[in-house]
Amino acid sequence: MTSTTAAPREDVALLETRGLTKHFPLRRGLLGRVAGQVRAVDGVDLRVPARRTVALVGESGCGKSTLGRCLLRVYEPTAGQILFRNPADGGTVDLAALDEAALKPYRSQIRMVFQDPFASLNPRMTLLQIVGEPLRVNRGLGREELEEQVAELLRRVGLRPEHMRRYPNAFSGGQRQRVGIARALALSPRLVVADEAVSALDVSVRAQILNLLKDLQDEEDLTYLFISHDLGVVEYMADEVVVMYVGRVVETGATDELYGRPLHPYTEALLSAVPDPDPTARRQERIVLRGEVADPSRVPAGCPFHPRCFHARDRCATEVPALREIRPGRKAACHFAEELELRGVRS
Repeated sequence: MTSTTAAPREDVALLETRGLTKHFPLRRGLLGRVAGQVRAVDGVDLRVPARRTVALVGESGCGKSTLGRCLLRVYEPTAGQILFRNPADGGTVDLAALDEAALKPYRSQIRMVFQDPFASLNPRMTLLQIVGEPLRVNRGLGREELEEQVAELLRRVGLRPEHMRRYPNAFSGGQRQRVGIARALALSPRLVVADEAVSALDVSVRAQILNLLKDLQDEEDLTYLFISHDLGVVEYMADEVVVMYVGRVVETGATDELYGRPLHPYTEALLSAVPDPDPTARRQERIVLRGEVADPSRVPAGCPFHPRCFHARDRCATEVPALREIRPGRKAACHFAEELELRGVRS
């Protein structure tokens, strides 16, 4: 896959988070006493420009999926704001502060494509029922109009409308994911959260789904928050990249710039694992980090990454680095970002 350069687009934030936090209580004993907190998302500031793709990356356990579910209010945030741009007046509304009744109009504007196409579709429902359910509940369509709209949605994702009365077990993994995408698009959303949308698919099918997502973005002016651990896929899909580690953002930047020269040692380690599509290219040595991702219920003092970092110094063990602008459009949470010479994906 080769990334294409898109035409410039207006840099208006569709969604922003400020200090978004989600802590899960750790309960122990017969009485369920709270003995600690799992800091799954810990004070995240995120900006998603309209009609662009922002990728959220990091190892498993870094809080990416939890953050995505907080945006949809599947999980109730512990603290912070989720500011969503109102199309009517250009102002913003804090989704984190709304009750269920006030939140309902916005649920159709933010939709999700799930990771596992085999688990996310009800095996007892036909495609007509799966894709049509949001339309039936939210728009009260009659049978004939519902079938027409479902047929059109299936066509748009590359499926045959005449199969709408079949069940999910009649379809392959890639076809099921197309059904999931059709369901997400049913209410004409403005923001789609794609949570590892291709990681469960065969390599041969991934490119088809990724190209479908790009085509739909252009046709429908969609905005994507693309959650993934596959940085090869992210390089193809994303305009901007946000790197998370143990619930916190450690680096942000435009994809080309971040891949060319990372500013945080964790980003450098992630990029070192990206395969080069050119078999004749000189391959960089992969950086193998020490240990595992830090336990979010026992986050290390200072920089959470310092026990695994090859560049760590005494200051890193005691002082938490702030996420700060290192250069225009580039932020990193590293005390020594200005002086480290880190390798990019093909540098």
